[in-house]
Amino acid sequence: MVRSTHMQNTIQISPTMDHIMSDPRYKGKHVIVVAGKIFTAMTVEAAAKILETTDKEFPNETPQIAYIPDADTLIFSETPFEVK
Repeated sequence: MVRSTHMQNTIQISPTMDHIMSDPRYKGKHVIVVAGKIFTAMTVEAAAKILETTDKEFPNETPQIAYIPDADTLIFSETPFEVK
């Protein structure tokens, strides 16, 4: 016998860095994804504090960390390139 529950079926999709990088809400921020949760910081120091906290809260998880540049971020290169 199969019992049905009256709970709403939900699909929880873990955030991926590809999704985060294409989301304008995260531009100009340091983003940390751990245990399916997204944390953001405006500075490296704030990101380090978040990492300390998440390391204690989720000791068996490996965080993904990235800085998502905004439109005003300069990219330096040793080789010249053409902007189109």
